[in-house]
Amino acid sequence: MPQPRRTSAAPAPEGAAPAPSPAAPSPAESSAPTAATPTAATATPPEGPADDAPRAAAPVDGLSPARTRTRAGRIATAPDASNGETLRRVREGSGVLAAAAMRRLDEDLDWYRALPADDRSWVGLVAQAGITAFVTWFADPSRPPHGVGEIFATAPPELTRSISLQHTLQLVRVVVDVVESHSDRLAAPGGERDLLEAVLRYSREVAFSAAEVYARAAEVRGAWDARLEALVVDALLRGDVDDSLRSRVAALGWSGRGSTLVVVGTTASPLDDVRTSDLRRATRRAADDALVGIQGDRLVVFLGGTGDLREAAASLLPRFGPGPVVLGPTGEDLADAARSARAALAGLAAISAWPQAPRPVLADDLLPERVLVGDASARALLVEQAYVPLLASTGSLLETLTAYLAAGRSLEAAARTLYVHPNTVRYRLRRVAEVTGWDPLDPREAYVLQQALAVGRLDHPGT
Repeated sequence: MPQPRRTSAAPAPEGAAPAPSPAAPSPAESSAPTAATPTAATATPPEGPADDAPRAAAPVDGLSPARTRTRAGRIATAPDASNGETLRRVREGSGVLAAAAMRRLDEDLDWYRALPADDRSWVGLVAQAGITAFVTWFADPSRPPHGVGEIFATAPPELTRSISLQHTLQLVRVVVDVVESHSDRLAAPGGERDLLEAVLRYSREVAFSAAEVYARAAEVRGAWDARLEALVVDALLRGDVDDSLRSRVAALGWSGRGSTLVVVGTTASPLDDVRTSDLRRATRRAADDALVGIQGDRLVVFLGGTGDLREAAASLLPRFGPGPVVLGPTGEDLADAARSARAALAGLAAISAWPQAPRPVLADDLLPERVLVGDASARALLVEQAYVPLLASTGSLLETLTAYLAAGRSLEAAARTLYVHPNTVRYRLRRVAEVTGWDPLDPREAYVLQQALAVGRLDHPGT
């Protein structure tokens, strides 16, 4: 029961602070003045009769005399009689609070009802640990509250990994609501407000502690994902596509639906953590699946999904530096993505031989330049798509194309060499475009066909 108050021997002068609680201040409060509390040397006593009666303590920041701020800025309550009675009642009612919290969890939280019985029992222990930690802190508010890690120490690691930040905050909210609803019965007369404020302060500290714990976990997971992503990109560039790689890609969220496309370019300057995170978010917005590899000043982006991947790649062009950007061939799976990446990298290495190349440029449009840098796949593809179809065609297409290119792309000169009309040469060249996909009348595509004829004759001597 609260003790009766003592009155001062002399009435306090007009404008003086209200009379203090009979409880003496703690040693920490009396010996270590804070910035908000004037020291004895600087405090100005209120006007009034000078006698031996106890003076009224001035309120600090509008708080009652029994409550002051700790060095950390928290509001601590002095251990007066009403607080001691409230503390005793809270300790005795901790079991009631835990039971009420469990009932509320079962009534309000769907995810809690869906947990197995063992996990529900562990959650009950966590709730009890939270209430016990609050009681311990309420006995000495100057000490920092227990964090989420200490509250969850009673639970197995599997439970702490299965409960998300949202679930943790819901758990804290339910426990706070239960203590708040029981504050009228637990607090001593006149101590209801102090108990309620203590609950709110404690729940705030636990919520911030939970956010900090999960934020650190997210940072660790992000760093781990970045390292795993770098290993996956390196394996794809080497062509090491096996079951373990597919497992690692799936761990990064790669769904594997739709087609794949690889974009390769350079960066103007090394990417810091902020720009790298921004790039990864942009790639994941552009396509269903995305992987990002940063290798010095070289940037490799793997895109996947069911949408238009070339349009997605075009939206990422501002993320690259001012240099060339090469798009690899579109594929269907990870193996095709690895081949696409090698083609794009070979195109990036050879693109300086074509100064007029567009941005972005397809790797298959750089077949002659890739042949010059020793890309064996480009050489085989050029022969397969251009020379072999002409070799197998009828109507003297290979002979006509050879004469046309040897004559400096002159229809009349080629006609004189072949003893045919220029319109016949023009018709045969249109047939060459239909068979190969490259138009001899276009200067750039005529260069591609000239390279195809040279490489084809080297690979097929005697034809």
